[in-house]
Amino acid sequence: MAHIDYYLGTISPWCYLAGNRLEEIAARHGAQITYKPLDLLQLFDRTGGIRPADRHASRMEYRAQELPRWAAHLGMPLNLKPAHWPVNMAPSSYAIIAAQAAGGGDLGGLVQAILRAVWADQRDISDDAVIRDLLGASGFDPALADKGLFVGAETYGRNLEEAVQAGAFGAPFYVVRETDQRFWGQDRLDFLDRHLAQA
Repeated sequence: MAHIDYYLGTISPWCYLAGNRLEEIAARHGAQITYKPLDLLQLFDRTGGIRPADRHASRMEYRAQELPRWAAHLGMPLNLKPAHWPVNMAPSSYAIIAAQAAGGGDLGGLVQAILRAVWADQRDISDDAVIRDLLGASGFDPALADKGLFVGAETYGRNLEEAVQAGAFGAPFYVVRETDQRFWGQDRLDFLDRHLAQA
């Protein structure tokens, strides 16, 4: 059975645009997913990337064209300038980590709901009330938002270190453990699908 490590940032528009395609691919090939939310801005710092606020105007202008293009192509709503962005990624990341450890709900659905909250629903994912609501709607105990904060913080930091070691430098970033094949970006999911079909 293949195992996919999914490195993600909960404020990434590109993670949002991935939608549920990773989960569909994993189900089709009987693969397992481990969700590894991390501090995406620190990942940029550690691996030679540039934070959005510091990027050249040409890059940001292209981003402003490309995001709506992809959203239209995928049929997904997108607010190019969300009401709450950027925000602290830690609380929503801790919630994903706690939900993954607890089990019993739709983890992929929770990840997608958090991303959709930012990019489509104009919600503040650093707000505990929002996180509790998203946990409950995804089949998890809303109280997970308040539990395991130390473990969440520890895992969140470890995910960053593991991402650097695994060769990740952005998000979404998918690594197939058994083959060390790496796929960066929601636009590489078709290649991940093909790889798993051939494995």
